Amino acid sequence: MHEQILKAVEHLNRGGVIAYPTEHCFGLGCDPRNEVAVRRIAAMKNRLVEQGVLLVAGNITQVEEYASLTASSQISQIRATWPGPVTWTLKPNNKMPLWVVGQHNTVAIRVSGHSVCIDLCNEFSGAIVSTSANRHGQAVLKTWQEVEQEFLGDIDYIVRAEIGGRDAPSQIRDGETGEVLR
Repeated sequence: MHEQILKAVEHLNRGGVIAYPTEHCFGLGCDPRNEVAVRRIAAMKNRLVEQGVLLVAGNITQVEEYASLTASSQISQIRATWPGPVTWTLKPNNKMPLWVVGQHNTVAIRVSGHSVCIDLCNEFSGAIVSTSANRHGQAVLKTWQEVEQEFLGDIDYIVRAEIGGRDAPSQIRDGETGEVLR
């Protein structure tokens, strides 16, 4: 698995788009600082960049590169849910690219509990884009074979591993109110 992680990170570092397993389904990912790669994912999914994308991190330090945890009134709840399948909308810091947040004034980010996500982010030394591997409005893809079939030629690298087995996507919660948004 480590060799696959290294190859995926090579692609991330070159501005590529990868697919990788998450807790619930396969995700599409790229370097969030790379506008061309984020726009490429939006086009692959038939989504507008203005809709924004989620980020996944391997640890809280990687979250703090993009978002202010101390500005959140829910900081203890946030820390209690990570690592795990809970995404929080947080106030972005000044490093947050507009193509990540889209029309929103927050960034949606989580510290994953899936070992592949953790290893990817830690080897990449930062958070990566994490949006479900599917065309907008279509069912999420749960195997690397489904991803390969749907996105053949569009993705630079697929990490061939199993998803985490969750029945539902990550819960999304408001970092200020704690309200469940999804």
